[in-house]
Amino acid sequence: MSRSGISLPHIRGGDLPLASAWTAVEAAVAHASREELQVSVAVLDAGGHLLAFARVGGTPWHSINLAIDKARTSVSFALPSSTLGDMIDNASERVRMNLLLRPDIVAMGGAFPLLIDGRLVGAIGVSGASEEEDMGCAMAGCLAISELTEEKNHVSGEEQ
Repeated sequence: MSRSGISLPHIRGGDLPLASAWTAVEAAVAHASREELQVSVAVLDAGGHLLAFARVGGTPWHSINLAIDKARTSVSFALPSSTLGDMIDNASERVRMNLLLRPDIVAMGGAFPLLIDGRLVGAIGVSGASEEEDMGCAMAGCLAISELTEEKNHVSGEEQ
């Protein structure tokens, strides 16, 4: 790759349990409810396929596909969608133009890759509020999966 390209992480994939996907959605929606935000929340597997979705009543319908596409962007590049946006801002005009013309790339804040034991297992995307608020909701979902994973590892360690 040329020096004007975008350097991406290399993370091997894994499976995201459906229960974990729902845990992330529920945590993101709970955060949105506490903050009185109207958002859509999507959790995708490592292949970019929708696993779990919720939409707070009254959220604009545009946010549905934006949440999914933010998550798809994040899982595709194994980066937060906002980080990809920053990288595109600093890329060559050719790279910037070609990436931004892709139909499923949304390079603005609101999505994070989901990692379990260092493996990319999916992504969570949120849309409907400001970028910062979307990121806060998505982070709540990430933290819920992290806590779930820590609990599972703790229980597994006790049983040995």
